[in-house]
Amino acid sequence: MPPTLASLVHHSALKLTVRAGGERLDTPVRWVHASELTDPVPYMEGGELLLITALKLDAEDADAMRRYVKRLVGAGVAGLGFAVGVHYDETPKALVDAAEGEGLPLLEVPRRTPFLAISKAVSAAIAADQYRAVTAGFAAQRELTRQALSDGPEGLLTALASQVDGWAALYDASGAVVATAPEWAGRRAARITGDVERLRERAAPASSVVGGGAGDGEGGDGGDGSGEDRVELHSLGTGRRARAALAVGTAAALGTAERYAVHSAIALLTLTTERSRSLYAAEQRIGAAVLRMLLAGQPDHARGVAGDLYGGLLDAPYRMILAEAASASAGRARARAGDADAASDGGGAPVSAEAAAVLAEAGGDLVGGLGEVVESAAARSGEAVLVVPDGERLVVLAADRGAVVAACAQYAEAVGGARGGSEQTGDEDELVVGISAPAGPIAAGAAYKQAEQALSVARRRGRVLVEHEDLAAGSVVPLLADDAVRAFADGLLRPLYEHDATGRGDLVASLRAWLSRHGQWDAAAADLGVHRHTLRYRMRRVEEILGRSLDDPDVRMELWLALKTTASAE
Repeated sequence: MPPTLASLVHHSALKLTVRAGGERLDTPVRWVHASELTDPVPYMEGGELLLITALKLDAEDADAMRRYVKRLVGAGVAGLGFAVGVHYDETPKALVDAAEGEGLPLLEVPRRTPFLAISKAVSAAIAADQYRAVTAGFAAQRELTRQALSDGPEGLLTALASQVDGWAALYDASGAVVATAPEWAGRRAARITGDVERLRERAAPASSVVGGGAGDGEGGDGGDGSGEDRVELHSLGTGRRARAALAVGTAAALGTAERYAVHSAIALLTLTTERSRSLYAAEQRIGAAVLRMLLAGQPDHARGVAGDLYGGLLDAPYRMILAEAASASAGRARARAGDADAASDGGGAPVSAEAAAVLAEAGGDLVGGLGEVVESAAARSGEAVLVVPDGERLVVLAADRGAVVAACAQYAEAVGGARGGSEQTGDEDELVVGISAPAGPIAAGAAYKQAEQALSVARRRGRVLVEHEDLAAGSVVPLLADDAVRAFADGLLRPLYEHDATGRGDLVASLRAWLSRHGQWDAAAADLGVHRHTLRYRMRRVEEILGRSLDDPDVRMELWLALKTTASAE
């Protein structure tokens, strides 16, 4: 504890006597200052013990003393020391009354006690308090380190909460609560997730002080009455973006020892949550090698290289997830050029401002943001996950029905929400994701192809995410939503539309009715309201105009798909 007026009064060598304000002797003293100015306030910072001899003051003038003391109280002076035996044999009654009226502690300094002795006493007490704080800080650092090594972040938080006599919480990169101490602090920590997200938007390292939220009337011994909490937030990590955050809630501002403990916790949690770049790069290389072996049909070699790094992920049913940032307009241009693989090639695309605003935590990189989301979900759930950046594509291997797959779907939904809830996004597809069906280690190659197919469909349909299992559940017609397919359909049917435009018959409608009835003349004619001979004549005209035989099943298939494509575009 810093020195107080009471500790100075009890100092046997100083022989100070309390003349006023005895009920406020617990006031801490930040420093000692001697001044004979009639108005020393401009030179005060607050918290000082002011020492005077009244060289230039009329200490017996009641009005002057009231004004003088009132200014001192307004400046936050901790107390006033008056030396007797210099200009006054005893402390003037006017000064005592003024100090009593304002509640300012007034100490009488005997003639044999020099001001320097008081200054030395306060300085020594402050130095001793700082030494105790540093010593306590080092002890806290040792305890926090021991807890971090033995019990991980949870043990560290428990020790930190004890050190600061409050509570502590750890948040992951997405702003979700990972751990709290004590357990009852979970609800308090959850209430400030918005403040944590705002902290993450700032360049690291960053910190802020916020309120703990409005209490609900429950006590602090296990309730959630956090209205009086003072909560400090600190970002964790060494990169430009925080990988985690620490919250420390206390009833009052932290002291020096508590501040040492918090700084030690920040350093230890940074080491715990932020893997070194070299280690991360090494894991990335191992992950890429494991993925290549799986795709090459060598699951046993992949397990041997991975060791325990991915747990049982390679043996359990998993999903293959592919994600890219791509331009839909560029994809359509490649399709028109005849690139059959255009829908699965990676391509950079500028991220829309709308998506960037909704997903600010992605830092403008939606694919990179997805990588952080799935890794955070894996860390929270304890799942193993393999994340491999492959150029502008992200490849993820995640447990089927696990938290990682669910987090991926939620992230895609958030991106879709940023697009205004529309499947069609115009010329820009900021993010496309394809997910395979559940697969085992020997089917990694097939799972990768399924994810690529789903990725291609997601881009063609203008959707953020498509699962391969959804492809067979719907119609094939939406898959034809491509400029090249539409151009083919328009070119194939154009002669029939031009014929109908002259008013010489309705060949397009007749062809559609005949194909929809599987070539049944009577049923199709009835649908059109014409005689079957009229319909037969029209179908002969279709064959003559197109130069194709309707007896050929391939021709009928192409015509039917062309009709469906043009109908969906109308």
